[in-house]
Amino acid sequence: MKPLKFEIDDIIIRALKEDINYIDITTDYLIDDSLISTAKFVSKDEGIICGADIAMRVFKLLDDSINYKIYVCDGEKVKKGDIIASITGSVKTLLKGERTALNLIQHLSGIATATNKYVELIKGTGATIADTRKTLPGLRSLQKYAVTVGGGKNHRYNLSDCAMLKDTHLDAYGSITNAVKALRQRLGHTVKIEVETTNLEEVREAISVGADLIMLDNMSCEKMAEAVKLTNKKAVLEASGNITEETVRAVAETGVDIISVGAITHSVKCFDISMKMQKNN
Repeated sequence: MKPLKFEIDDIIIRALKEDINYIDITTDYLIDDSLISTAKFVSKDEGIICGADIAMRVFKLLDDSINYKIYVCDGEKVKKGDIIASITGSVKTLLKGERTALNLIQHLSGIATATNKYVELIKGTGATIADTRKTLPGLRSLQKYAVTVGGGKNHRYNLSDCAMLKDTHLDAYGSITNAVKALRQRLGHTVKIEVETTNLEEVREAISVGADLIMLDNMSCEKMAEAVKLTNKKAVLEASGNITEETVRAVAETGVDIISVGAITHSVKCFDISMKMQKNN
């Protein structure tokens, strides 16, 4: 789901404050206030675009008088040379907003493109690609939105969304059975419990205590296929840990329901986009 407008504005304003202290020394001393021009956002890569309107919002927050037109909407594919958007207004505004706007659209399009590659690789298997909480501080809502634009689904947004018993929780508390039972006594009826498992014995224990979701952490495809048989739809199964483009198809074919991939947010390659300014004589 796309973040609300005020949240997007908050992210942009923080980014602008980070990039512009109180003046833009080069632009403010060099460019006349009256100079008007048009700039175009041009794709230098092939993939899925995400965040064109967010990038344009950067310029609007700097100067509400600027005008823009978006040619490529979120989720649409582009190839090298395609024009994504154009902006007309004060040259000062265009120059001051360039880096922040590009940082956002390049990063979000990179996530959407990477996610879409994984989605295409498992097409027809019944599994879905999901993100994780391995996101950049302050950008989680936008990054998770970009995942959905690429065709993926969102895992929990934060620690308040779902009770997830990871190995560290279990080391601190004790057994899977005792931890799940203790949580059941305190949780409301709308909250699900997910248990991280590393072997089939733990999977059996998680099934027996009634876990809603079971994570299969760094298991081989053979063990995951066995876990699917053991579970027999009694819980949702999530495969996680070192999933790559080379291995994701084999993982999906084991019959798991969800494949979570941290790399689509924490290690994604930026999508190459440039801003081309109309030359003034």
